[in-house]
Amino acid sequence: MLGRFDGISFSDGNVTSKFYKSDGKFWVRTDGPDGALGDFEISYTFGVWPLQQYLIELPGGRIQALGIAWDARSKEDGGQRWFQLYPDRKLKAGDPQHWTGIDQNWNYQCAWCHSTNIKKNYDQTTRSFRTTWSEISVGCEACHGPGSDHVAWATASNGWEQSDQRDKGFARTFDERKGVTWPMDATGQAHRSVPRSSANEIRVCAGCHSRRQQFSDDPGSVGRLFDAFRPSLLEDGLYHVDGQQRDEVYSYGSFLESRMHSAGVTCSDCHNPHTGKLRQTGNSLCGQCHAAERFDVSAHHHHATNSKGAECAACHMPATTYMGIDGRPDHSIRIPRPDRTVLLGTPNACNQCHTDKSAKWAMDAVKTWYPSPKPGFQDFAEAFDRGDWGAPGAQLGLIGIAKAGTEAPIARASAIARLQRFPSSQVLDFAASSLKIDDPQIRAAAVSVIAGAPPEMRRSLFAPLLRDETRLVRMDAARAIAGEAEQNLSADDRASFEKALAEYIDAQLFNAERPESQANLGTLYRDRGKLGEARAAFARAIEIDPTFVPAVISLAELKRGQDDESGAEAVLRKSLDGNPRSGGLWHALGLSLIRQKRLPEAIAALAKAAELAPEDPRFSYVYGVALHDTGKPREAVEALKSALTRHPYDRDILWGLATYEIEAGDDASALAHTELLNQLEPDRSDVIQLLGELRQRTR
Repeated sequence: MLGRFDGISFSDGNVTSKFYKSDGKFWVRTDGPDGALGDFEISYTFGVWPLQQYLIELPGGRIQALGIAWDARSKEDGGQRWFQLYPDRKLKAGDPQHWTGIDQNWNYQCAWCHSTNIKKNYDQTTRSFRTTWSEISVGCEACHGPGSDHVAWATASNGWEQSDQRDKGFARTFDERKGVTWPMDATGQAHRSVPRSSANEIRVCAGCHSRRQQFSDDPGSVGRLFDAFRPSLLEDGLYHVDGQQRDEVYSYGSFLESRMHSAGVTCSDCHNPHTGKLRQTGNSLCGQCHAAERFDVSAHHHHATNSKGAECAACHMPATTYMGIDGRPDHSIRIPRPDRTVLLGTPNACNQCHTDKSAKWAMDAVKTWYPSPKPGFQDFAEAFDRGDWGAPGAQLGLIGIAKAGTEAPIARASAIARLQRFPSSQVLDFAASSLKIDDPQIRAAAVSVIAGAPPEMRRSLFAPLLRDETRLVRMDAARAIAGEAEQNLSADDRASFEKALAEYIDAQLFNAERPESQANLGTLYRDRGKLGEARAAFARAIEIDPTFVPAVISLAELKRGQDDESGAEAVLRKSLDGNPRSGGLWHALGLSLIRQKRLPEAIAALAKAAELAPEDPRFSYVYGVALHDTGKPREAVEALKSALTRHPYDRDILWGLATYEIEAGDDASALAHTELLNQLEPDRSDVIQLLGELRQRTR
């Protein structure tokens, strides 16, 4: 227990919390689940350095992480204080991120990676946990799996002869480094003596050191990463377009995109898994593979010896601070690219130290040192940027990255996943060819692209994947087939489908305490025509988290599908009472009001949606169309022009603008927008026809 519990107070917003001891126990007085001040006993500490959190038991077996943490650093370094983990948010009871909310639930969010042999044991009926563990901390079995056979082997007790003698009874062993050396070549670079043929160690580490969704705690499955987890790709919001960490991504995804991973480096080449420490300190760690006489010199790093800029990690693994004070190095291990900061707005290591200088200054300095600089291993930034914007050339650029065998598989999978927004025949054909690539993340990404294709295409392409070697791909294939596409499956495929779909359902029930899982079940039941079960699942999602808008909209759509438009409106309005700033709810309400011919109310609701969620181009587009169709063409054009400044390559906005500008007699502006639309979709016949007509008229 590192924090001060001597009656000290900490104020955040309108809440003043007090930390104190009573009868030898540790307590905090703070705002509770009902928003009122209450006294809560600290049940467990959580973490040691650089911060320590505190866990509190609430009814229903819920263990919650307090949002106020103790800064364990020295006073000289700014520590020895209480601080708020979310200083920019005014959290209150009912918010999922409030310490009493579902996003601060230790049983789901934290336990697996900080304890051993966790069993959540969530009961959906009573909405309660009976969570158990073998060790409250990370023990041997967390990585090596169940150890009973190893104990039998070690003590030569009954049955030890049946243990795997090579693995000494361990369920999982890690021998990727056994007998491996790293001889240095003439350039000062080391190379693995034997190619790495297994990813066992890296994938076991990834069970915790990755941004991922978990869907199983089976001891046999968790050692095979994709049978228990869905690791995130290099997604917008989690990573910058060049692959640098943005949100908390916990190393695995970053490392997979690195040159080090491609060269055969494993986690334990640098980290000692038993001590939790690095194998060497400072630049000596990198010097294991990169000769100091070539790289740890001013001629290479162009900084004063022993300065911060002379540290390998400062330039090649810049740290990002999370949880207020926890700096975590970026494991993509890259060459600094301030030129990409200038072009794309991505961060760079140079300006992390030289905060008083511009990115152009850093770019010019690098050019002075290296007139022909190496581009680095990660070369997908420009393609990902175009893909995220939907800019001209996006499809070809993403397909180029996805095809390149020299790219890291996670980069290829991330490129394929970005192709979902471009469902052309070329993209679908490419995704179909990617289903056979020997990488589960690539196959799963390809499934996501084809999931919106016609039923017969999904059925024919995904049926073989129902027997894929990884559960992740099997589940995704089954979910994409479920519904209309499952009709006419062969007897063998039907049996495989039912088995894989059961795996998908079990995966959702594994996280039945989450609204996302309940909503996933709801959409599955809806697609299979089980409307009663769908309604119940959506209702459970809303009960778990009333702020989870997708479930509310899905429930409203279910009612609409049953010709109960007034019921749909009631569902939306009830949710808006508690979520008045949800653009999605206002948009759905606007559509409902349009269907009910209540146009003035509908326009107001759609305007509210566009105002609250300007990041969603669909909301702005529909609002513009509604203005036009209710006799306000000038306002429609202005609304769409405003939206275009935020979404310059949105196809619907461009098409709507062009057609409305033609009506207004502004052929020149319509031509410009149609020209851009033609660059974005050169094979679209209606665009080609309109472009020809406009060119004729504006000669």
